[in-house]
Amino acid sequence: MSEDIKRKGLQSQERRRFLELSAKFGVTTAIVALTSCALGSREASARVAGEEQKRKKAARYTMIVATSYVLGVSRSYPIMQLDYKENIQNITHGKMYVQLAPGGQLGAGSALAKKVLTGTIQVAQHSISNFAPFAPAADVINIPYWCGENQKFVNLVTSDAWKNEINPKIEARGFKALWYPSIDPRTVAVRKGIKGPIKTPEQMRGIKFRVPNSKILQRFYRQLGANPIPVEWVEAAAAIKTGYADALDPSVEALLVFGFKDILSSITFNAAVPDAQVYSCNLKWFKSLPSDLQKGVEFASELTMRQNHAKIPAARAYAMTEMKKAGVEFYVPTAEEKAQWVKKAGAQLPVWDDIKKELVGSQAKFDKLVKAANTTTNFYVHDV
Repeated sequence: MSEDIKRKGLQSQERRRFLELSAKFGVTTAIVALTSCALGSREASARVAGEEQKRKKAARYTMIVATSYVLGVSRSYPIMQLDYKENIQNITHGKMYVQLAPGGQLGAGSALAKKVLTGTIQVAQHSISNFAPFAPAADVINIPYWCGENQKFVNLVTSDAWKNEINPKIEARGFKALWYPSIDPRTVAVRKGIKGPIKTPEQMRGIKFRVPNSKILQRFYRQLGANPIPVEWVEAAAAIKTGYADALDPSVEALLVFGFKDILSSITFNAAVPDAQVYSCNLKWFKSLPSDLQKGVEFASELTMRQNHAKIPAARAYAMTEMKKAGVEFYVPTAEEKAQWVKKAGAQLPVWDDIKKELVGSQAKFDKLVKAANTTTNFYVHDV
């Protein structure tokens, strides 16, 4: 029997075992068996399933955590859902069981935020841009060129200024922000057929630019002379492939995971805005937990965030390697070119004054956030 036939046979066997476990014990149990490399053996699968069911039965509370990402993407996109599950269950000494709903099973983006708000699920991962319609204050990070770099973003969201100015506004909308994954800054990624790479803001003039549900990002690209086109994330690849949009701005890691490598020509690391994610939680549900479990979830969240930071350099390197194999070109603007981007659309411009006042109350409060973004904390994360 050839090695190829053997491999296909094992894959078919694992698929059958996965479906069996899903039907009998649920998707989360099957996922744990898959990631534990236990599907190849019926005995090992049964052992993992038994352990998972014991943990579920012994727990006093269940937390459903939904994400847009399939399991196994951490090599190129460290969203950390399995790590988060383990950390919460272990830190709470088994009192909390985490049921995963990965890969958009329960929706994606703003749809997940809405389900958290209504209490349909307890926790979800989504971008801050898709969080903006529900918790507008968090959208302040999308004002360009003040916290775009990884370290500045992490400094900001772990600061007292953020906790005092932004968190209360998020909680007033019924959410608790548990932690903020860092997945590198947003980029300028242009499709094949469009001349690139984009080096200066002048080259943005007239480009049809796909944007998420953030009015700030829409204003940003309009300020650069582009034509912003709101497109839901699940339709973004089709929009680029068909030419409905010419460019989009996710991090290089997200672009790889969601299959853009064969339809892009170049990616520019202009670092205007963090491609920021958040794990949001239903506040009412969180407050219903005993205090020891609240503290356990918060500690597990911080622990997972630190693990996320450690994975970013390798994830970026892998994503770039795979993109380069597909012919995608990368570009990092020079200091002089970066200054042109900042001059054209940066946070210092009066065009952002109304947004600052609307989201945080005043320029003085925004200045506190800027100071926090530039003040190093005990969290470290690598930048491009």
